[in-house]
Amino acid sequence: METLDDYIARHSTPPDDYLHRLYRATHLHLLRPRMASGPVQGQLLRMLMQMVQPRTVVEIGTYSGYSALAMASGMPRGGVVHTFEVNDEQEDFTRPWLEGAPYEARVEMWVGNVFELLPPMQLRIDVAYIDANKREYVDYYDLLMPFMHSGSLLLADNTLWDGHVVDPAYDRDAQTLAIRRFNAHVAEDPRVEQLILSERDGLTLMRVK
Repeated sequence: METLDDYIARHSTPPDDYLHRLYRATHLHLLRPRMASGPVQGQLLRMLMQMVQPRTVVEIGTYSGYSALAMASGMPRGGVVHTFEVNDEQEDFTRPWLEGAPYEARVEMWVGNVFELLPPMQLRIDVAYIDANKREYVDYYDLLMPFMHSGSLLLADNTLWDGHVVDPAYDRDAQTLAIRRFNAHVAEDPRVEQLILSERDGLTLMRVK
């Protein structure tokens, strides 16, 4: 019997050949391939970029580069995705895929501590995407906000955390508590309006007022 996820994927625009090959390589060569955004969420990111038409995107958490390239595929010529990855062991796999992409927007990979690397760049951020250490989501949010402007879009992945955010069995789990804290932090921030989508593991969309 076909699952609902399979049905959704079958009725959504599939990824282009480059993203398809990257997704396959991610599953073949990397641990925890589920961390990659995947075709459906990748298509959502692509369509959001097509609608917003950002010039500057910041991503925190690169992994295999799938989400960065999905966003780049929907961006205009001259657009840049600055993606930050703390794990330097990821670079050998990911950088060639980023540099070989056929899209008009380009992806710049920065390896190291985003809290040290981002502020000196003084970027005017149109879109930000958070998908890294769950325990630092609030810190990432607070890092990014000074560089956003009215109309900027923030995205945060995994904000339902496999449903653990509403499960009392995880009341002592550090990552679950961090996601709950982030969701509350955003909901209480008058600078943004927000919506949590149940797509995949939860994706929060935030628009700066």
